[in-house]
Amino acid sequence: MLSSPDVMACSRTCSRILGLSLGTTALFAAGANLVLLFPNWDVTYLLRGLIGRHAMLGSGLWGGGLMVLTAATLISLMGWRYGCFSKSGPCRSMLTALLSSSLAFLGALICFITSGVALKDGPFCMFDVSSFNQTQAWKYGYPFQDLRNRNYLYDHSLWNSVCLEPSKAVIWHVSFFSTLLCISLLQILLVVIHFINSFLGLFCSLCEK
Repeated sequence: MLSSPDVMACSRTCSRILGLSLGTTALFAAGANLVLLFPNWDVTYLLRGLIGRHAMLGSGLWGGGLMVLTAATLISLMGWRYGCFSKSGPCRSMLTALLSSSLAFLGALICFITSGVALKDGPFCMFDVSSFNQTQAWKYGYPFQDLRNRNYLYDHSLWNSVCLEPSKAVIWHVSFFSTLLCISLLQILLVVIHFINSFLGLFCSLCEK
């Protein structure tokens, strides 16, 4: 059976791994959101203000990205016992763990919700309004919000027939927002593991005393 010092050492090792993992996911989340600002790698859409509100919100940049990265840095410092964490007591360590977990959880949750809503609403693109109101016109908007009894996520025949510009707008939108959704879900899971790990570390440090 493991002693308290062994469990505490294992807890610190787990914190190092979790910090590194969260930091990596934060960078991927920021990268995915950044790519969404440049459909088909074309900067002109961003310059003309033709980017959807979900991508412009940037939840992958500041939520799943910066907030999670900040928390990951704190978690790694705790794991390595670096700087002000080198001689921190159990209560201070638990408080830091709670703050870092809350920060990462909030950022990941915001990114998760935004990505889910973005997938539900569909991409922001130019489409033919005549398909909906018999008036020959083209405009930018969210055409899949007005579709009833048809879900574009499952009906792939709509992917290349509704959005006229940018080309492959649906594929771009679905691919990267799905990536953000999965990354943020993984971040939430890692935060839960970190909280459990921190609680075990606190319990063992109190038992040792």
